[in-house]
Amino acid sequence: MRSFRIGSLFGIPIKLDLTFLIVLPLFAYLIGSQVGPTTDVLNTVWSAGITTGPLTEGATPWVLGSAAAVGLFVGVVLHELGHSLVAMRYGFPIDSITLWIFGGIASFSEMPEDWKQELQIAIAGPVVSVAVGAVCYAALVSLPASLDAVKFVVGYLAILNFVLAVFNMLPGFPMDGGRVLRALLARNRPYARATQIAAEVGKGFALLLGLWGLFNFQILLVGIAFFIYIGASSESQQVTMKAAFQNVTVRDLMTPREDLHTVGPDASVAELMQRMFTERHTGYPVVDGDDLVGLVTLDDAREVKEVERDAYEVSEVMSRDLRTVSPDTDAMTAIEDIQRHGIGRLLVVDDRGDLVGLISRTDVMTAFNIIQSTGSLEPAREAGTAERAD
Repeated sequence: MRSFRIGSLFGIPIKLDLTFLIVLPLFAYLIGSQVGPTTDVLNTVWSAGITTGPLTEGATPWVLGSAAAVGLFVGVVLHELGHSLVAMRYGFPIDSITLWIFGGIASFSEMPEDWKQELQIAIAGPVVSVAVGAVCYAALVSLPASLDAVKFVVGYLAILNFVLAVFNMLPGFPMDGGRVLRALLARNRPYARATQIAAEVGKGFALLLGLWGLFNFQILLVGIAFFIYIGASSESQQVTMKAAFQNVTVRDLMTPREDLHTVGPDASVAELMQRMFTERHTGYPVVDGDDLVGLVTLDDAREVKEVERDAYEVSEVMSRDLRTVSPDTDAMTAIEDIQRHGIGRLLVVDDRGDLVGLISRTDVMTAFNIIQSTGSLEPAREAGTAERAD
């Protein structure tokens, strides 16, 4: 998501995604256009005693809609802050809270694997939403009749916060209810297995929600369903991979230096492209003698026009800003680094800065598939470079 920071709470950066700037006016419009029916609901359900007429005149509905929309997203921030503060209490840092088209997201640096901790973190958000709804309801019944506009806003926010709490407790992993389900499943199951079950339930819920939204022309629900389905699949895969690579280091996965295909800095780009074609590699460490001086990829080579590739050397197109990792680094740390930066490979260097190997996405997936099939990394260590085509 493309976002910008607007402030911080308890040391947690608060960000707005660009999609939020689209959905906020939309919500303001939708709320403003329903002032009359909403007032009727408040008067019927809670005997609010709000006079409808003045609230539907002139620009008043749009002012009320804007105030309620902003209040809604303040409630969303408080909801995510509830998760975040409990997580921080257990020592899990929070990268940020971001408001976007589907509400809010608290970005965790690391998810808890203790089911009791996850349970408390998951329910903290809905508890905060219920508390915010209760405060708004108390304001609704306490305000004088002359403040109909304010009573409308707080009454509307009371309903929305109660609905937000209930909706988030549905078993749509990775929503709060899905995380509660995983926590309960993890009491007597491995964490990875509990995640897989919760993710399957979440994907089933997402399909039902998406169909409901589709048949009722609720595009927002379809979008939320898509987000839930993708989120469930992604987190399930991540947790499964983390379990598979437990106690595995980069040294166990990397292609060692003696098996690496390297290129010299003075080789022409044309020669490089020919090697890429014949050797089926898309990236090469650039080595000058025994010194690692760069990394060149297919994308780098493609930046040179075909007719000019004989005139350009690898040293002119290679990257000197290298991302490296130690051979003793935890494998999952390296995998997360690859994913975070959207790169295909990491160079493995020792304490002296000498190249000792390379770990690529293909190395990772080859080892992961073998571990999943055999339960052991030994076949992956013996797989050789034949399956390492990246």
